[in-house]
Amino acid sequence: MIYLDNSATTKPYREVLESFNKVSTEYFGNPSSLHGLGGDAEKLLSQAREQIAKLLKAQAKEILFTSGGTESNNIAIKGTALMYRGRGRHIITTEIEHPSVKESMEQLKALGFRITYIPVDSNGTVSVTDIEKAISQETILVSVMHVNNETGSIQPIKEIGQLIKQYSKIIFHVDYVQGIGKVPLQFHDCQIDLCTFSGHKFHGLKGTGALFVRQGVKISPLFSGGGQEWQQRSGTENVAGIVAMAKALRLTLLNQENSVAEMKKIRDFIRLELEKIDGIKIHTPVLHCAPHIINFSIHGFKAEVFVHALEEKGIYVSTTSACSSKIKKASSTLLAMGVPEEEALSSIRVSLSYENTMEEAIQFIETVNEAINRLRKVMN
Repeated sequence: MIYLDNSATTKPYREVLESFNKVSTEYFGNPSSLHGLGGDAEKLLSQAREQIAKLLKAQAKEILFTSGGTESNNIAIKGTALMYRGRGRHIITTEIEHPSVKESMEQLKALGFRITYIPVDSNGTVSVTDIEKAISQETILVSVMHVNNETGSIQPIKEIGQLIKQYSKIIFHVDYVQGIGKVPLQFHDCQIDLCTFSGHKFHGLKGTGALFVRQGVKISPLFSGGGQEWQQRSGTENVAGIVAMAKALRLTLLNQENSVAEMKKIRDFIRLELEKIDGIKIHTPVLHCAPHIINFSIHGFKAEVFVHALEEKGIYVSTTSACSSKIKKASSTLLAMGVPEEEALSSIRVSLSYENTMEEAIQFIETVNEAINRLRKVMN
């Protein structure tokens, strides 16, 4: 098996599973309980929070644990809107955000908020100038993803942060789900107020994630209950999953330091070889792109057909975002980039992890060539 769908989810590290099993078995107490077993769980929770904060160059009180990227995005966007609606009801985002951001925006729109969607260029990059032009006296939130989950394009987060710093009442939220562990991002240097990440994107477990909330920023909680997570996210914490996520982040950042050059080499090889194949068009930009994502279209083929053709050979890729892959519509991200609908409907996403090898990349290219030739013969 060659797994090339790491932007959808990653395979948990063995050490992560071992940590989860150990904590689940030996430290299963509720961290809010007063007895010793609860105290032990609370201590592990605090240690994991400290470790994650240190790895991200943040403070422990700035890390709020959630169930993953979707929840973190919802808390960040809706929590900000509800907290600061007295300041204004205008929010700025982009046309290429994850569904959890887009749908949150549309829900707020139905509640009377005004949403401005900033377009992107043919490389999938937003203009800082366009964001500046969209800011009004009513603007309370700007939400921009760091790395696009479909094309790998990297947004100018630092420049956007510097712009927003000039407006004291605007909160800056960044969806860092695809970038974490692959493309460094300094929260404080980039003037980020809220930042989302998800454990299963860096070899942790599904159902784990966090939201960075810069000290001094207040958001309205979406869950009511026991007041866990600094009164911001009620519900018994998933201690075993959080401890496992802390370990996954540490191991991933270590791999980033040691292996990102090899990942780029593999990505560049795949891109170069795909460009040689007749009928293939690459949508991932050459510059300002993440090291693990390549998006391309194959003329004349439906993406779903090609995904299954590769799967028959033991190779796993995807079409659009995993959250949207079963909806048979053209990628809104590619359409926003100006890609024709027919091309967008045939788009394929390859996404790497540090565990992928050059040998797998070579086999992938060989299989792509074989599949295209075979399918074209059938069509003719």
